[in-house]
Amino acid sequence: MLAPLTTRARAKVNLSLKVLGRRADGYHELESLVAFAGVGDELTLAPGPELGLSIGGPLGSGLETDERNLVLRAARALADEAGPLRWGRFHLVKRLPVASGIGGGSADAAGALRLLARLNGMSRGEPALLRAAARVGADVPVCLDSRARMMAGIGERLGGPLRLPPLFAVLVNPGVPVETAAVFRELGLQRGQDLSPAGAMPDLVQPSVDALVALLGASGNDLEAPARRAAPILGEVLAGLAALPGCRLARMSGSGATCFALFDDCRASAAAAKALQRSRPGWWVKPTVLR
Repeated sequence: MLAPLTTRARAKVNLSLKVLGRRADGYHELESLVAFAGVGDELTLAPGPELGLSIGGPLGSGLETDERNLVLRAARALADEAGPLRWGRFHLVKRLPVASGIGGGSADAAGALRLLARLNGMSRGEPALLRAAARVGADVPVCLDSRARMMAGIGERLGGPLRLPPLFAVLVNPGVPVETAAVFRELGLQRGQDLSPAGAMPDLVQPSVDALVALLGASGNDLEAPARRAAPILGEVLAGLAALPGCRLARMSGSGATCFALFDDCRASAAAAKALQRSRPGWWVKPTVLR
């Protein structure tokens, strides 16, 4: 019997996010600088004849374990693209909040594809693997390698991996799921509507922390305003982060509701997380490093 395989499904954080328009097919064109956190879910694959999924962990209660789950959808998509696979039973330890703008489900799906690739002797660049990732969800391709890079379009256009300096951060989610579709409805773009092109972010060849924070400060997240209308508590989260001692930047990730704040070092981020957790014990608060 083959030994179980394990991977981490790290949280995806949109350091910046521009909406460039809405296509005639209804999808929105985006441009985003993405980094990955040191916190995430854990996924294990026990090889066997039948495909299945079980879920545990602090945030796993109530999640579906049938074909609606992105882990199983990813496995089925890869089988459709590559032909018969060796697979087995997955077990997901869920530590990331759901519907939270940090790609938890997408990271889980990408983790499933990585494990199946290892089990079946596929390289990370296998075309069938990339096609399966794109079929499952817009954020799944960027989560396959979980490395900082620019992503554009609806997630299908990825820039090369970037060497960003470590960013000491606090991730915060108030426990309110925010549906991406609701945020885009609040954004209110019409089909075919174009916005001014953003262009790729400059000076990303091994930038210093100060240069990167300044660059991020001049950008933003175009989904933040509509997300705050859909979930007003986001204004409270962002204000709370901005007020923490040493906060250099506070911003929402993706379509929310997870927000993040950047600090100069790990001591400052850990102290800020501890203070926020004391004042908001019902919130999900995690100090981490973004890379």
